[in-house]
Amino acid sequence: MPPGANVIIGQSHFIKTVEDLYEALAESGTAIKFGLAFCEASGPRLVRTDGNDEALEAGAGKIAMQLACGHCFIVLVKNGFPVNVLNRIKALSEVCSVFAATANPLSVIIAQTEAGRGILGVIDGATPLRAENDSEKSERNELLKKIGYKR
Repeated sequence: MPPGANVIIGQSHFIKTVEDLYEALAESGTAIKFGLAFCEASGPRLVRTDGNDEALEAGAGKIAMQLACGHCFIVLVKNGFPVNVLNRIKALSEVCSVFAATANPLSVIIAQTEAGRGILGVIDGATPLRAENDSEKSERNELLKKIGYKR
């Protein structure tokens, strides 16, 4: 993933996914930079890309080619967070599911049959080490206030 980017990986079912994802992301705010890719599962079976940032679009296309799973989509986001666009994406009529939305290292678990490849799930980040203490809870709340997600 490009440094400083977040990724959203999901599954959709229609060629219009590229246009609808573009609109949902662009309408979320003028500061957000994004690139997206969609793997067709039928017809010419192309990886379709779009975005408002060349590097993020190229990055999403590269990830899509590495995954090579039918009807999956990849969105790379900068100057915003998945939380800013996730509900818009999930509300698209052709979006079946979202597997991950993260800036963490991500492993995608893929199955392959004679019919093709598909995403079974993801491993997002590392295993928790322990429960937070009161001081860490306070730090989390302060961070949320600082970045504007809590009063």
